[in-house]
Amino acid sequence: MGKYILGIETSCDETAAAVVENGRILHANVIRSSAAIHEKYGGVVPEIASREHVNAIIPVIEEALYQAKLSFSDLTALAVCCGPGLLGSLIVGVSAAKALAAVSGKPLIPVHHLASHIAANYLAFEDLEPPFLALIVSGAHSHIVEVVSYTEYSLLARTRDDAPGEAYDKISREIGLAYPGGPKLDKLSYEGNPKTLDLPRSKFQDSLDFSFSGIKTATLNELNKAEQKAAKRLVMREEILSNADIAASFQEAVVDTLMSHLEAALEAHPQEKLVLAGGVSANSLLRKRCEELGRKRDIQIYMPPLALCTDNAAMTAAQGYYEYESGIRAESCLNASAMWELGAPFPATRKLSTEDVLTSCE
Repeated sequence: MGKYILGIETSCDETAAAVVENGRILHANVIRSSAAIHEKYGGVVPEIASREHVNAIIPVIEEALYQAKLSFSDLTALAVCCGPGLLGSLIVGVSAAKALAAVSGKPLIPVHHLASHIAANYLAFEDLEPPFLALIVSGAHSHIVEVVSYTEYSLLARTRDDAPGEAYDKISREIGLAYPGGPKLDKLSYEGNPKTLDLPRSKFQDSLDFSFSGIKTATLNELNKAEQKAAKRLVMREEILSNADIAASFQEAVVDTLMSHLEAALEAHPQEKLVLAGGVSANSLLRKRCEELGRKRDIQIYMPPLALCTDNAAMTAAQGYYEYESGIRAESCLNASAMWELGAPFPATRKLSTEDVLTSCE
């Protein structure tokens, strides 16, 4: 018998709800983004994002159930993203999920945002099962993780400063690309020469951790130098250094850094499967390099379809199923957390015993 999980995701500026069966079968995936509102500000404004979530959360949930042709009585459990993310945004989703769980009597499952990004691949690849290595790259995160089981993780590397998505947004704004700038910079980069700028590729001794602040700062410095030269010559800055060349050089440096650390991780922690996850997993150059790495090392590469790369509730529901099966349940005092380490237990949750899990899952 199918187990239907309603997933709710409000970690940033997408209000999303989805219904997934048995962690693998997607029945509905509804997303309402407020990106167009944030565009004029050049990035997400937390207060506006929270307000938009309040307006959209109930209609989005209703639409997901309607598309799935299900009612609350048909659901097995509710899963909600509790963090990490924008606290005000997370609170809207968690509050809605708690209220619906209380009214319906359904179990409530807290889901980690990064774990759900990994789980997006379960929806696309029926054969994918742990263990495997995962590279998670998004607007606020950059991790290399050993996925030991559906609910167990070993962190191998993380960024010590900027995340790739943050750096993409900053450089995109500086060269006049509208928010969200990542996809636009990716597209523009193919018109430029990636060897125009000699940008740094940071590495730490005896650590797989990332750093992207140096790439970002060096790119901004090159941009400023070009503007100064242009001012002296009374020409446009793009005649000195084109936006396409900036985009190509920047993207090459970011992807080179990601791939060199990923190769080092595979050397130290060999796996036969590599999973790409997170919003930046939609980047075309990163996907191309991962495919090349798969052929080079003869390992299977899994990359989510573009529709499941950015924030969505389908991934929340998918991961929620595996958390439910493992016995994780939320207490009534569950709250959101802007900071939640992947693999760490979440406050106000409990884990059922094996006997209780079997009973509750019957």
